[in-house]
Amino acid sequence: MATAWPYPRWIAHRGAGRLAPENTLAAFALGHAHGYRMFECDVRLSADGRAFLLHDDSLERTTDGVGEALARNWAELARLDAGAWHSPRYAGERLPTLDAILAFCMHHRCALNVELKPAPGDAQRTGEVVAVEIARRWVGTPPPLLSSFAPEALAAAAEAAPQLPRGLLLERFADGWLESAQRLDCIAIVAEQRAWSAETAAAASAAGLHRLAYTVNDDAEAARLLGLGLDGLITDRVDHFRP
Repeated sequence: MATAWPYPRWIAHRGAGRLAPENTLAAFALGHAHGYRMFECDVRLSADGRAFLLHDDSLERTTDGVGEALARNWAELARLDAGAWHSPRYAGERLPTLDAILAFCMHHRCALNVELKPAPGDAQRTGEVVAVEIARRWVGTPPPLLSSFAPEALAAAAEAAPQLPRGLLLERFADGWLESAQRLDCIAIVAEQRAWSAETAAAASAAGLHRLAYTVNDDAEAARLLGLGLDGLITDRVDHFRP
């Protein structure tokens, strides 16, 4: 049986969902203003090993940069505009470092789910660097939950900082999911909302795993998942669901 879940049930996706430019300090501030006390974000590495927030491998969708983020040093990435794509209000917003996000969450006493989002071929380095930085920097409880679709990144994080809790991200419950979660000593499964059924929820619970769903934006789906007993719901609709 799973131990008591130490995190809030409602989790703000990428800071504030779609209300602000994702994975920025402005998004975290807006999510916090809406009452959220746990956030999900995507963390990857620059060419020179700096941990920062960005979802995509490439820069075009959410910044004024071009090309692969992994090809740039942090000094270049730090100058990019990561807000104008969303709306004029946020023009000039920068990509935040992991360190800045950790400082925000510790200052406001908020919990954090860090998705390890490695570029292709960079999973081991990403898991190790991010885990070491969090373990060194974070003060307080509960510690950030590390999650990833990349088992190699989670394995590297476990090696570097075994005390940090881990969650395996799944789009669906394919064969071997439980063995993977157990091999990585995960405490949670973070699955796409439609993958959760009475059967998968019961299987995860029987294995002592906590259960989270992404990205929950519909009232009926939220009610269904809560009825299944899920521990956490990650949402874009921070202005709709009251945490």
